Amino acid sequence: MTRRIALVIEYDGTNFSGFQRQKNASSIQGEIENAIESLTRRETILRGAGRTDAGVHATGQVAAFDTESVLPIPQIVSGLNNYLCEDIAIKSAYEVSGLFDPRRDALSRVYRYRLLESEHRSPFRKDFTQLVRIGLNTNKMQSAAATLLGTHDFRAFSGSQPAGKSYTRLLSRIDIWRNNDEIAVEFEGNAFLPQQIRRTVAALVDVGYSKTTIEKFEQMLTSGIQGAAQKVFPARGLTLREVKYTGLPWRENAITTNN
Repeated sequence: MTRRIALVIEYDGTNFSGFQRQKNASSIQGEIENAIESLTRRETILRGAGRTDAGVHATGQVAAFDTESVLPIPQIVSGLNNYLCEDIAIKSAYEVSGLFDPRRDALSRVYRYRLLESEHRSPFRKDFTQLVRIGLNTNKMQSAAATLLGTHDFRAFSGSQPAGKSYTRLLSRIDIWRNNDEIAVEFEGNAFLPQQIRRTVAALVDVGYSKTTIEKFEQMLTSGIQGAAQKVFPARGLTLREVKYTGLPWRENAITTNN
C-alpha cells in the first residue's frame, strides 16, 4: 500500500543551489530524495511547499513523498537523518492523506530576514545575516511596511517571471523588531514572488536610513514597474520559518514569532 509521508525540514542553505533538484548542483530536494532511496531502496519524488533559492535557509520547510515502505514514522525520521549531511535535518514526519499537497494546501508561509546592525561583520553570523550600519529607524520601516499589507500587484518588488504569470499576492503580516544587535523582518503571506522579500527588505532599509520616504516607497508599490525596487539583499539573511496548514499535527508545535 502506498503511503504519503510529510516531512518538516530544517536546513542551512549556504552550500546548496536551492531547494529544487538541479542536474549539476547540490540541492535540498536532491539530497533528501537520495536519502529516501537509500532508506527504502526505491526512487521517489519529494514535493516541497516552497522552492527556496540558493543560500536561503529553513527551519520549517514542509515536503512530502510517496512510499511503499512499512517503516514506522520514528524509523523514517532517524533513518533519513542518518543518510543526510549535517546541513539538513528532518525535524519530524507524519503520515498524511494521499491527497495532501504541501504547496497547494498551504494557507500561508512565514519568512524571516535577519539584519545585523553593527560597525563590523560577525564571522559566526555571516551566513545568516546581512550586515547594515548602525542607525536604522525601525519605526519608519514598520510604517512603510504597513502600506504593503493586503492583496497587491507586487511586481515592483519581484524579479522576472515567465510571461503570463500573476504578480498578485496576499501579504497578511510584516513584523519588525530588534533583538540586541539584530533586526528581524518577518513576512507572512499566501505565497511570494522571486526575490520579493529580499527586494522589499532592501527598500525598507532605505526608508530606515531616510534615503527614501514612506510616500516614495508606496509610490514604488503602485508604479506597476517590474523590479522597480532594484536593490536585492543577499539570500543568506533569509529563512523559511514555517508553512501553515489546516488540521495538520505539527501546527501544535508551530514556531512562534519571537523565536
